[in-house]
Amino acid sequence: MDITLKKAAQRLLDADDILILSHRSPDGDTLGCASALLRGLHSLGKKARFLCSDPVPKKFAFLFAGVEEQVFEPGFIVSVDIADRQLFGKNLESYTEKVDLCLDHHGTNGDFAKERYVDAKASAACEILFQVLKEMQVTISSEIADCLFTGISTDTGCFRFGNVTPRTHRMAAELIELGAHAADINREMYDTKSRARLEVEKYVLQALTFHFDGKCAVLCLPASLVEELGVEEGDLDGVASMSRQVEGVLVGVTIREKEDGMLKVSLRTNPPMNASEICAEFGGGGHAAAAGCAFTGKTFDEVKGLLLEAIAKQMERCGL
Repeated sequence: MDITLKKAAQRLLDADDILILSHRSPDGDTLGCASALLRGLHSLGKKARFLCSDPVPKKFAFLFAGVEEQVFEPGFIVSVDIADRQLFGKNLESYTEKVDLCLDHHGTNGDFAKERYVDAKASAACEILFQVLKEMQVTISSEIADCLFTGISTDTGCFRFGNVTPRTHRMAAELIELGAHAADINREMYDTKSRARLEVEKYVLQALTFHFDGKCAVLCLPASLVEELGVEEGDLDGVASMSRQVEGVLVGVTIREKEDGMLKVSLRTNPPMNASEICAEFGGGGHAAAAGCAFTGKTFDEVKGLLLEAIAKQMERCGL
């Protein structure tokens, strides 16, 4: 059931023993949401804890620095930036039917929670969390401001993507006024790279294949390569967008093999192509410019073939 922002805030104010869930392969937005909400709830004297199916990447560890670890049986479960059940990940599968409140910004949200507040116009779920926390009359500390700014910055590509609105900039400015360390955060997110990350980028440049007269670029990342390079999850952040940066590319496809053999697909598109529509054909979703889906029991070549077929159909519809 869809509810208003005000009701979503009230649900959190009325609840206690709150469990916050982030999506698998966590990024800056889902972790920024979770850490901001966690800190906000603790500031109100509430019990709250956080869970994610995968470890928090090292580059985002600062979001949870100094946060008190609490142990309790959940009385209320809220998911942040999770658009669909499949994004919970294997370690959180038991919670997919137990979510009381979903806070999200994906127009393709799967409506799995008892109640949800979804704003598809928000550039990042952290825009929503900022409004929810203010509605709850939480004092936005510099630590909370850092969490929210991180989510907004990472989900907008440092304010470069088409999802950025005037409200996005106003919120970012307000967060800086509240103490967010914007320059430090952006330096860590975009200007600091590990040796493993550089090795990944070198591989990407060699492994990209081009299709449809250069309008589509495909990258396959086997699990063996990730293990060989000693890559951590944070080292792969943003890799999906690299192919889209090539001149003339309208669709960037990244197919990554996970440890359990699942092939995770990340699509990044430029207009007029729509990543969300392509991924929806395979049970996934997201935004027009960024979406994802997943396959099990298939090879790289099989998944690549299915995606190229779907991309070709959309290109034809777009007159390309």
